[in-house]
This record gives sequence, structure tokens and C-alpha cells, in this order.
Amino acid sequence: MLASGRRGRVAEGEPLAAEDGEAKGARPPSSVLYVSGEESLNQIQLRAARLGLAAPTLELATATSVRDILSVVDQPQGVDATKLLVIDSIQTMFVDSIDAAPGTVSQVRASAHELIRAAKKRGFSVVLVGHVTKDGQIAGPRVLEHMVDTVLYFEGDRGQHYRILRSVKNRFGATDEIGVFEMADKGLREVSNPSALFLHQRETPMSGAAVFAGLEGSRPLLIEIQALVSPSGMSTPRRATVGFDSNRLAMILAVLESRAGMKFSDKEVFLNVAGGLRISEPAADVAASLALISALLDKPLPAQLISFGEIGLTGEIRAVTRSDLRMKEAAALGFS
Repeated sequence: MLASGRRGRVAEGEPLAAEDGEAKGARPPSSVLYVSGEESLNQIQLRAARLGLAAPTLELATATSVRDILSVVDQPQGVDATKLLVIDSIQTMFVDSIDAAPGTVSQVRASAHELIRAAKKRGFSVVLVGHVTKDGQIAGPRVLEHMVDTVLYFEGDRGQHYRILRSVKNRFGATDEIGVFEMADKGLREVSNPSALFLHQRETPMSGAAVFAGLEGSRPLLIEIQALVSPSGMSTPRRATVGFDSNRLAMILAVLESRAGMKFSDKEVFLNVAGGLRISEPAADVAASLALISALLDKPLPAQLISFGEIGLTGEIRAVTRSDLRMKEAAALGFS
């Protein structure tokens, strides 16, 4: 498994995994080995103390040599054998036989190959924590993603108080699944009802806001889409989006002008997905259109209205998948 993003989730999550395993008698605490190539043991212990974690239920080590790490893992099979190895991060690891600096394409590829080969041979699982680029992609060779069974992205804006764990590859299950976590004083906590997190409770309905019943993988989410339409003094009015595909916004505006007679050509249009979430499915077309029309006419939508559906170039609304699941989530939160 390859996990990219902040290392806080791994540092918090692995002790919990060990505790669960111990409670069920699946493995002793020493069967989890966390290897850091970036932080010292004292730094890890200080962070654990800040998060208020209990007594360590895993083994900690600092190393950057793959050979040294595998020498620790290579022990007689038994109750104390390593069952889970966490590498933080793969960009700091190196293989002695490769004449290159850690973090280079050749070292990242070789280090991952050696760790994965050892995991398959000796029967333990390995989590490779990786860096991401400014574009949000995993740093290093693309082949790294093809070598692992699962790729998880740990996403979140510094200005937001929650983080999203997103599965983009999974050989043993569905992709595009997400887990939502809230950033609290003592670290990350699971959000059991993400829809309530992405919806804003208002006493008075406001224009330019529409509730979209979306899907992230197989998980239904109710998300607020916000629009702002204002007069423009420029020859080419601005079109700005946050969390929404700008090309899809351009198409929706063209359809509304051509098929519905709504004039946006002399207006500046801003579209935002509340909470910093990103929407990629076409099912959000109808909700975005309603938010735009509401903002243009300055008329709020009904408070209990939810919407989903794809808009075609001819102006028709096309059906989308899993409508029953979307409606069930809406009904659970009091929408009609």
C-alpha cells in the first residue's frame, strides 16, 4: 500500500491498529514496526505525547538503509514476527547497490522493489508513505503506483479543519472510497456523518446555494454548492471555480444561456464547493445550475431541496447512477 500526504494519520493510526489486533488476539504489539527516515525517535515520541497517545503498541526505528531495515524484519517466524511494516517515507530510503542519492527515481524504485519483494516472500504487509508534488501527485516514478496494491491520498486544505483519506487504487475493493477525519486538538478523529460537515445550517435561506446529493465511491454525501454572480466591467468576465471543473462550468453556462435564456455573458461568475471538497462527477450539473440561477435572480432555493443529475448540451437532464442511495442519505438528514 502506498499512502501519500501527511504522516500524522499513519502515526496515529498504526498504534490503534495494533491495539485492535491485540484485543482480538491477532498479533502482539511488537508485530508492527514503524521506520522513520525523516524524524528521530525523540521527535516521534514528542508528537505522540502531544497527541495524548497511550503507551506505545509498536516498535519504532529510525533508518534509511533498506538493507538495515530488512535485517531487523528478517527474524524467525512466530508470535514476534513483523506483520506490518510502515516506511516513512519511501523518498528517504536507499539501496546500497544503487549509485544515486535518496529520493531519486532509481533509488525510490529500487527501495520500493526490495521492500515489496521482502513483504511477499516473508508474508507481512508494508505501508509506504510518500511525498506529493504541488500538483497533488505522488512524487517519484509513476511505476511506484503500479507496484503496490493500494494507493491512498491524504488530502486537506490548511485552512480547513478536516482531512480526507481517498482511495485511488485498490486491487481488493472499490476505488474512490473516502474516509473523512476532523483535525482536533489531540489529532485526527473520524467523522461518522460527513454530510453534516459539508452542509451549512442557516436560519434564513440564502440565494446562490444548492445542496447536491453526491457520491464518493460508494459513500453518499450531501454537499453545498455556492454560486456568486455579479456585474462585470471587463470585456471578458471572470469565471472562477473552487472544487469544481472549470470546463464543466463553462458548458453549464452556455447551456443556460442558449436553452434557458439566462444571461451570464456580461456577469462575473464564481462557483465554490463548500468545505473545500472537490467534485468531479457530472451528477453535480443540476445542483450547480440551480445555484447559478438562484444567484443570478437573487432568489433563495427551498430549504428542503436537494438535486442531482447530468445536463446535456441539448438542455435535457440525464439520469445518474445510485439515485436510491442519494435519496436515502438526503432523507436521513431531513431533506424531502
